[in-house]
Amino acid sequence: MVPGAASEAFGRATDKRPALASPWYDVPRTASSEECMQIIGSANAAVGIDAGWELLEQGGSALDAVELAVRLVEDNPDDHSVGYGGYPNLLGEVELDASIMDGSTLRAGAVGALKGFRHPISVARRVLEELPHVMLVGEGAARFAVELGMAPEQLLTPEAERVWRAGVGGQDLTGWAGVAEQLAVLLRRAPALTKDPEHATGTVNVIARDDQGRLAAAVSTSGWAWKYPGRLGDSPIIGAGNYADDRYGAACCTGWGEAAIRAGTARSVVLYLKAGYPLEEACREAYRDLAPLLHGTPNALHLVAMDRAGNHCAMSSAGAWHYVYRTEGMATHATAPRTPVDLSAL
Repeated sequence: MVPGAASEAFGRATDKRPALASPWYDVPRTASSEECMQIIGSANAAVGIDAGWELLEQGGSALDAVELAVRLVEDNPDDHSVGYGGYPNLLGEVELDASIMDGSTLRAGAVGALKGFRHPISVARRVLEELPHVMLVGEGAARFAVELGMAPEQLLTPEAERVWRAGVGGQDLTGWAGVAEQLAVLLRRAPALTKDPEHATGTVNVIARDDQGRLAAAVSTSGWAWKYPGRLGDSPIIGAGNYADDRYGAACCTGWGEAAIRAGTARSVVLYLKAGYPLEEACREAYRDLAPLLHGTPNALHLVAMDRAGNHCAMSSAGAWHYVYRTEGMATHATAPRTPVDLSAL
């Protein structure tokens, strides 16, 4: 679907949603806030970021823009880290996690271990808008999706199933003895069996700033390929994989979610911004917190971040990774390398 058609269809679908709540604090706006509209994302957000930008140009909210951009990634069967076609858990079941946060109100919604619905980001958005909760998981998340009128479907594509079967080697994964050891072996093998190792533990991140200076962040993933059933990473956890606050900035993570959970990485970036660090230094401080967790492991963590003025930054502890962005005056999005972080130097 072309960006224009996507944003038009998305607009019709959201016409009846409640209006955004007023901020619970007053955030000063710049005199030329329209020039500061920005949208950034992980590399796989390229399929949706232009549609998100178009929505911003039409006066849409940052919250609508990040949801739309992520939905288009969730629709992409060639992206095995998110939504339809995502790599399954050990039992061959696709379990999806997502979160979305409104930086103006600090409202957030999240779902975890959701089966059978390709747009967990939209279920998370409705949690934000319609429930007094922040997160639903498993059967509860699926029940809520049905109540919203969403149709369940099979999310495991033939290509994702082929890679899964190659990875597990025909093993019977029920009633394992030594499950922890076998799980560790499979998780190490996952990247080698994919065409794009970035998508074995990948996630989509999108952050936007609209013409009112509002920030929003969205994260969606199918999680670690062949994960233990029910595993949740950082993506649905507010403060770990996703955080947005108009007063300071926003951040999202991908990679080894367990580390981001233990360090509260997304919230840490925003707190360092609150403490007065420039954006890049705020991100480096978050990596300084992560360093003891990542040292001595083959795992990596990557983040994208934006400050309240719309300046953006992307970093990776794994070297040559990329991100995408679009701002005023650009005809389409651009791809740029993330800043590498040498953990040994922190």
